Amino acid sequence: MRKMPLIGVTLDAEPAGGWSKLPWYAIRQNYLSAIAAAGGLPIALPHEPELAEAYLERIDGLLVTGGAFDVDPALYNGGPAHPTVSLKSTRTAFELAVTRGALARDIPVLGICGGEQLLAVAFGGTLIQHIPDSVAGCLAHEQPNPRTEPGHEVRIAAGTLLERIAGTARMAVNSAHHQAVERPGNGAIVNAVAPDGVIEGIEHPGHRFALGVQWHPEYAVDPADHRIFDAFVEAAR
Repeated sequence: MRKMPLIGVTLDAEPAGGWSKLPWYAIRQNYLSAIAAAGGLPIALPHEPELAEAYLERIDGLLVTGGAFDVDPALYNGGPAHPTVSLKSTRTAFELAVTRGALARDIPVLGICGGEQLLAVAFGGTLIQHIPDSVAGCLAHEQPNPRTEPGHEVRIAAGTLLERIAGTARMAVNSAHHQAVERPGNGAIVNAVAPDGVIEGIEHPGHRFALGVQWHPEYAVDPADHRIFDAFVEAAR
């Protein structure tokens, strides 16, 4: 039997109320099932920045998930926060620590949606704080239809890791974000763009596997989505 690489998955966090009277972690099942289907062994990573190095000694790959919050603009010299910006500072502190540690160790990293944006910040890049205020004639990147359906297409850059994985020049993707990568960071490159010019994917050729996508491939909206998880888990073996 082939080795099942241990894939650390970052969690979302909510304050007391709603599901629990105490603060609680959350994650959608399809993040974990997509890793398992690709042959990985997913484990959840609580937001303890001081434990990041201990996790990194054990995991073979890191998946940075998305969520309904934003990276603090102060972390990328983005100026004053846009009124729409919502922060989860403890989560971001942990995710930056574990992502930077994974990159330093050349552990494979996959960033999804907000995880792609955080990956760009870890590379030293910057973000657009609110797409409708920065991109004239932009698409509805917070699509009105269900996330199980595509919102728009992306064009994949030739010669990139993403193109080799997807095996196609275009993908249909879902879309659930109001921010986007502005600059991918030192040594990183853009690998996918929406029709309105918004960056939809980044990667870093200097790492074994460091890939970010703005959409949610765990929903398998496009036939190529599962290939992203297959390649990520394979890189972690």
